[in-house]
Amino acid sequence: VLENQDLQDLIKPQKVEFRSLNFNSTLHWQPGRAREARDTVYFVQYKVYGQSTWQNKDDCWGIQNHVCDLTNETSDIQEPYYGRVKAASAGIYSDWSLSCRFTPWRETMIGPPMVTVVHSNKSVTLKLQAPRSPYKRKRGSKIPMTNYYDLLYQVFVINNLLDEQHRALVYEGKDKVIKIEDLRPGVSYCMVAKTYVPALDRSSAYSSRQCTVL
Repeated sequence: VLENQDLQDLIKPQKVEFRSLNFNSTLHWQPGRAREARDTVYFVQYKVYGQSTWQNKDDCWGIQNHVCDLTNETSDIQEPYYGRVKAASAGIYSDWSLSCRFTPWRETMIGPPMVTVVHSNKSVTLKLQAPRSPYKRKRGSKIPMTNYYDLLYQVFVINNLLDEQHRALVYEGKDKVIKIEDLRPGVSYCMVAKTYVPALDRSSAYSSRQCTVL
C-alpha cells in the first residue's frame, strides 16, 4: 500500500496554470516528480467558480500531453474558472492538482496589432489591424479584441542609423491608419506597434518589424 501511496504522490501533476492570448486559453501543467513514469496519462476537468460539479474535458481525458485547450469552455470571459488535472500510471491515480482562479477578461494577454506599411516619398503610412479572438460572429468572421476592450495602438519608429534599441513612440491612439512624416530619405527605418489596454494597464508584445528605406 505504501508503494501505491508513493506513486500517487510522485505522479501528481505540478504547476497547473492557465495561459491565455487573445482568449485562446489553455491549461498547462508539469509532470510529477516521477519523470521515469513514461506511461503516465492525464485527465482534465474544469468548472466555473461557485459551481459544485466539475465537467470532464473529453478531448483531454487520458492524454499524454501536458496541455489542454479550454478556449471553448471559458468563452464567458467575465466568469472566473478553475481547471484541475490528475495523473494515472500503472493503474494508480494521483490526487487532483488545482489551478489558480482564472478570469479570461482580466488575465488574457492581448497580442500586438497586424501592421502593414505603405510608403511614399517622405512619409510612411501604417495600417493597423486589431488582434482577433477565437470567437466567431454569426457570419463566421472572428470577433476582434476591440469588441471586448477599449484598445489603444502605440507605434514606434526605430532609426537604424541611430541606436538599434531606441524606439521612438510616434503615435498612441485608436486610429487604424497612421501617417508618419518627416522621415529622412535614404535612411532605413523599422516600425513596430503594440496594443495597449488602459483598463488593465497592460501592453502587448511588439509586432513583427516592418522595415523600409524611403
